[in-house]
Amino acid sequence: MNTYYAANLLIFAGVDIIACLALNLQFGVSGVVNFSFIIFQAAGAYAAAILSMPPDTAPDYSFQIYVGGYQLPFPIPWIGGAVAGALLALPVGVVVLRRLRADYQAIALLVTSIIANTVINNARPLLNGAAGVALVPQPLQDQFNTNANSYQYLYIALTAICVALVWFVAARIVNSPYGRTLRAMRDNEIAATALGKNPTALKMTIFTVGGAIAGLSGAILVGFLTVWAPSTWLYPETIILFAAVIVGGRGNNLGAILGALLVPVGFEEVTRLLGRMNVGPPNLIPALEWVCIGLFILGFLWFRPKGVLPEPRHVFAGGPIEEDTRWIEGTRAS
Repeated sequence: MNTYYAANLLIFAGVDIIACLALNLQFGVSGVVNFSFIIFQAAGAYAAAILSMPPDTAPDYSFQIYVGGYQLPFPIPWIGGAVAGALLALPVGVVVLRRLRADYQAIALLVTSIIANTVINNARPLLNGAAGVALVPQPLQDQFNTNANSYQYLYIALTAICVALVWFVAARIVNSPYGRTLRAMRDNEIAATALGKNPTALKMTIFTVGGAIAGLSGAILVGFLTVWAPSTWLYPETIILFAAVIVGGRGNNLGAILGALLVPVGFEEVTRLLGRMNVGPPNLIPALEWVCIGLFILGFLWFRPKGVLPEPRHVFAGGPIEEDTRWIEGTRAS
């Protein structure tokens, strides 16, 4: 394994871990089936790109059209990416989460993802349409040689710092009274409402927090890839992240990390290596990859619905509380 490949693998792993932690907060802990998760990652990527790029009238950038172009120094683009994800979550959450039932919310969010991709794909003056944006400046490229191995180590370190920050935030949320309230809402929304909780406010808050973390993951990714286009954030990418959370263990931050390492990183890398072996028709391995992801989800839902690392049981004054009754004590404690 050469250094370049290992660096790529570690950075992609860090991005996937951040994304899975965000989706675990929304889906695993709160029960919000956010099938539009990828658009918040894309919003962060686009925001980071236009904040770090010069205007499209610059000599090297005149081949593309996009709004903005502020050429701001690092880490402002990454912060802007997180803010963009949070800001996008507000209108989407207000429209989808307030009046729709949980199953309708999932459908509406999936449709939102498709609509957003179609709009950006066809509205070229906004973000260069289907071609996307290119030549996105990498963080600290004026201070370091981006082609050197030392820069790859620097990018890995920056990504690791963001992973640690997101882990800290996610752990604080899950282990706090607010986290217990979220699990109460997830397990029995009607009962949580009867005990004085506001499910809409809870969903909006965690939806916004998850959107911010997703935006940060997109900002990290676009800074590494230096390109971003609608073809990179199609809705099936969200399904891969859902598979990771389900396989790793829904509601468990460690499970989300394990799932990110097993599915988006490990499983996709194995299939990519198989593709080089010229087994069968050219599109056989990519097609089988989606079949296997679907079988992964079905298999774990059927045989191990709690994942490899199930959500830990929480012990209160009266003793251990099982999953289906934990919301009662969790809500009172909050």
